[in-house]
Amino acid sequence: MTDVKYIFVTGGVTSSLGKGIISASLAKLLQARGYSVTIQKLDPYINVDPGTLNPYEHGECYVTVDGAETDLDLGHYERFLNVHTSQANNVTTGRIYQSVINKERRGDYLGKTVQVIPHITDEIKRSIKLVGSGGSYEIVITEIGGTVGDIESLPYIEAVRQLRWELGPQNCIVIHLTLVPFLHASGELKTKPTQHSVKMLLEEGIQPDVLVLRTEHPLTEDLRKKVALFCNVEAGAVVESIDVSTIYEVPLRMQKEMLDQTVLRKMGLSPGAEPELEEWKEFLRKLKNPAHRVRIALVGKYVELADAYKSITEAFVHAGAANETAVELTMIHSEEITEGNYREKLEGFDGIVVAPGFGSRGIEGKILTVSYARTNDVPFLGICLGMQCAVIEFARNVLGMEGAHSTEINPKAKHPVIDLMEEQKSVTEKGGTMRLGSYKCELLHGSESWKCYRKEEISERHRHRYEFNNRYLADFRNAGMIPCGTNPQSGLVEIIEIPSHRWFVGVQFHPEYSSTVLKPHPLFVGFVRACIKSLNNS
Repeated sequence: MTDVKYIFVTGGVTSSLGKGIISASLAKLLQARGYSVTIQKLDPYINVDPGTLNPYEHGECYVTVDGAETDLDLGHYERFLNVHTSQANNVTTGRIYQSVINKERRGDYLGKTVQVIPHITDEIKRSIKLVGSGGSYEIVITEIGGTVGDIESLPYIEAVRQLRWELGPQNCIVIHLTLVPFLHASGELKTKPTQHSVKMLLEEGIQPDVLVLRTEHPLTEDLRKKVALFCNVEAGAVVESIDVSTIYEVPLRMQKEMLDQTVLRKMGLSPGAEPELEEWKEFLRKLKNPAHRVRIALVGKYVELADAYKSITEAFVHAGAANETAVELTMIHSEEITEGNYREKLEGFDGIVVAPGFGSRGIEGKILTVSYARTNDVPFLGICLGMQCAVIEFARNVLGMEGAHSTEINPKAKHPVIDLMEEQKSVTEKGGTMRLGSYKCELLHGSESWKCYRKEEISERHRHRYEFNNRYLADFRNAGMIPCGTNPQSGLVEIIEIPSHRWFVGVQFHPEYSSTVLKPHPLFVGFVRACIKSLNNS
């Protein structure tokens, strides 16, 4: 027996059905019933973490407080639960194999042949149990990436099968998420893909306890009974997950479908008090009934894939609701912004954001964007590289430093106003070697940032190698770009502002990572508020 209950969420038929949102929604409901819950993501790719993956490949790389580069689903977990995740909450095949190979090299296996079973599966089971081993959680939800039947997912499915046998059915249940497609030609919802997906799971030794069916149309009782009969689950454990206008409606839909009650009953746990979720409902009310509307341009280099900036777009959802404002984000590719068209591209927006990124592609478009925002008094927020672009633009066009740049882009820049951090100069490997995780920052009293946070010291998450070059600090300060946030230990400039501007803030850290439904990030809230004022005064 075990004190921790484990819930596994698998997917079938197709990828991108929303296992992360279902996992987060269930966790939110269980949390509201008084249980301590966390969520873990098992990713079947061989990269050790997504830190070296191009955002086009896998969406944004999410960073935890303890400095782990993780899957973007951990962002959903934090946004729904309002609880920090850690390194232990994201496991990849790369990490599993790396750990096993390191043990083999040390001789830990005493000369045995190292195999997928039992060594890889044992390491997977160890990683699954690790997140719940500290005694902080009563329930651990583990989302298994990919789709049942994928070759790379097989070791994870086998590890789950073994855990169900070892821990017993009440301590370890499986929720399987599938698609029920609608055929317009015949006007029917079809259950056969779900039946085949469950059959595949059964072939791998696992009988799902609950089925969550993604659908565009409501499920009839007859259809639910049919799925239950042919997939060996009780009728009450067939759950409808219909398409909704916002992911934040899903917890309320799952509550209506009694997913949380079904799961608790199957694990032999008390349902506790009925979740009220009043704050959540109030957030949705504000989201759906805005009193204002603002248009914000998000300028970046990965705009073709919305998930590349997932935390930023969600932070604007939170901040918009906090201001009872609909935020209309327009993605603009920085490569498409040129000297000849930047005014045309950027006119008419109530605010401008320059997004994070790495490398030289699109950098001049970002710098032109900053110039437009600064000279036209448009509220501006620069994040990470966006802040660095603001520094470069100011150096060139206000301080007159011709050729000012970041040494990331031009190692021989005449004025390296952005330079490689001292501790990064000896680093040769790319994976997990940046300045990562949460660091303190002291705010200048009375600055825009201070007005947003309303405290003298904050802590924010970082992911970068380059920083503001303090050799130029006096020049910038004297010309009107003020360092309004600095790291107390290193003196690293974390925030720059232009007080003479309507609202101009650049931050070296990533505030979007810590914005949640119930705690919208104060910088995003302040920026949206500035955009509303800009709209009203224009």
